Amino acid sequence: MTTIRARRRPSRARSLAAASALALLLGACTVSDPEAPATGGGEGGGGGTFSIAVGIDPDTFDPAGQTTTTVQNIVDYVVETLVVFDENDELVGNLAESFEVSEDGRTVTLVLRDGVVFHDGTPFDAEAVRFNLERIVDPALTVPLGSPFEVIESVTPVDDTTVEIALSRPSPGFLSALSVTTAGMISPASVTAEGNTNLEYQRPVGTGPYTFGSYTAGESVTVEKFADYWGEEPHYDTVVFRVVPEAATRESLLLSGQVDMMILPPVSDLEALQANEDVEVLLAESDRTIFIALDTNDPLLSDPRARQALNYAVDKQAIVDNVLFGAAEVLDAPMAPSLFGYCETGSYDHDPERARQLLAEAGAEGASLELLTPSGRYVQDQQAAEAIAGYLREVGLDVSVSTSDFPSFLARVNAAPSENTVDMHLLGWAPPFLDADFQMQMFRQATHPPAGLATSFYTNPQVEELLAQADVETDEARREQLYCDASQIIWDDAPWIFLWTQSFPIVWSTDVTGISATPTEKFSAVYARPAN
Repeated sequence: MTTIRARRRPSRARSLAAASALALLLGACTVSDPEAPATGGGEGGGGGTFSIAVGIDPDTFDPAGQTTTTVQNIVDYVVETLVVFDENDELVGNLAESFEVSEDGRTVTLVLRDGVVFHDGTPFDAEAVRFNLERIVDPALTVPLGSPFEVIESVTPVDDTTVEIALSRPSPGFLSALSVTTAGMISPASVTAEGNTNLEYQRPVGTGPYTFGSYTAGESVTVEKFADYWGEEPHYDTVVFRVVPEAATRESLLLSGQVDMMILPPVSDLEALQANEDVEVLLAESDRTIFIALDTNDPLLSDPRARQALNYAVDKQAIVDNVLFGAAEVLDAPMAPSLFGYCETGSYDHDPERARQLLAEAGAEGASLELLTPSGRYVQDQQAAEAIAGYLREVGLDVSVSTSDFPSFLARVNAAPSENTVDMHLLGWAPPFLDADFQMQMFRQATHPPAGLATSFYTNPQVEELLAQADVETDEARREQLYCDASQIIWDDAPWIFLWTQSFPIVWSTDVTGISATPTEKFSAVYARPAN
C-alpha cells in the first residue's frame, strides 16, 4: 500500500485551500432582530455574535445536495469532511487522521479520529462513514456534485475507527473529492429526526464547531457554538448569516456596523472601500468561471455556428472593464488558469460581423432568446447579463432578460429538458479542489440535469472518450494533456458563451481579525475574533 499520513490540520484558521471544509465569519445580528447592531463579542473568553451578509438564500442545507460555495460556507460550520486541503494545497486529515491508497489505486483505507460525537450525541465512527458514503451514491438521492463518488463499489467498516473503501477503478481525484462539502458527515440518526427525511434533509446534524440553529427564508441562518466540539473552540457563541441580495445594501449594513463582514460588495466601490480605514478589503483569487450556458438541445442553439456567433457578438473585455470594474479576467479556456489541466485554448474576439455571418449560416438570424440570470450571486451578475443582452441585440437577435432569486433560479436550470428549459442562463462554476476533473463535469452527459449541473446539456463523443481516459490516468503529464485536448474541442463547440474568471471580494470590519479565503471561493473565519 501507498501510505499517506495525514498531517494534523493547523489549530487556527482551518484553511481549506482547494476544496472544502470550513469557512465563514459572522457577526452580530439576531434572527429575531435583523437590524440590531453587530456586537462582536468580548475579548479573552469569547462569546457574542457575528454577522455576515451574503447575497443568496440557501437552496438546501443537505451537504449532499450542495451546488454553490456560498451555501457550502454555511453548511461547513455544522458538518465536517474526512479530509481537507491546507494553506499549502496539501491534503491533510480532519475527521480521518490518516489515509492509505493501495498500489492498484482501488482501495482507500481511512483511520478515523477517535472520540468525536455528532451534535445529537451519536458517535462518529466507521458505521457513520459507511452510512454517509452509501447515502451519497444512493440513486434515490439527488447529488448534483456526486460524480466523483460514483467509483465507490463498497464501504466496509473494519473496526470502529477504520474504514475500507473499494473503488471500481483507480480514481486520481477521489481522495480530493472527500474534502468537498458534498462528502460532509451527518449523523445517521438525524435523517429521521424531526424536520428531516433522507430525501428532504434540512436540519443538518454534524460534528462541526457550530450546531444548526434556525432559518428564516429570505432573511437569515443562525448557528450556535457546540459545547462538546472535538477541536479548537471558536471565539463567538453565535453566527448569523444575513440574506441580502443587493450588493449596495450589504455594503451599507457593513459600513453602519450592522454586520461584521460581507461578500461581493459593489465593485464600483472597491477603491473607496480600500481607502476606508474602518474596513479591510480582500480581492481574493477565485477558480470560478462565469459563463452563459446555452441550451444545446434548442433547435437554434444546437448548431455550433450559432453558439460561436454568440461568443463573437459579446465584447467580454469591455464588460470586465466597464461593468465589473476590472474584477475579472477574460477566459481563454473552458476553465480557470488555477486548475491542474488548464492550457490556453483560444479566444473569441469581439467581431460583430463574424457573428452575423455565422448566425446567417446557422439560420438563426433575428432569433428570439431568453436570458435568465440570478441577482446577487456573482460579481455584477444582473448588470453583466444586461450588457451581454445588449451586445446580442446589436447583431440582430431579440433577447429578453429575466432575473430570479437563487433557489428559484437553480430549480429552473437544474432540471431535465422540457418546454420550460431556458435558452440561456448566466452561471458560475467553482471546482471545490484545483483540478480539471471537477470542471469537466460541466461537459459530460452523465452530469446533465437533474443528475448534475451540466446545464447546457452538451455532449461530444470525443470529449467523453478523452475524459474517460483522464478518469483513470495516473501519469500527471498525460492526464494534463488529455484535459487540454478536451478543452480545445469544447472551446470550438462553444456550449457556453465563455466569459471570465471573477475575483472574490470580501470586506470586513477592522474590529475583527482571523479572516482569509481560498482559490476555491470559500472564506474562512470560523476562528475570527476581535482585533484588540
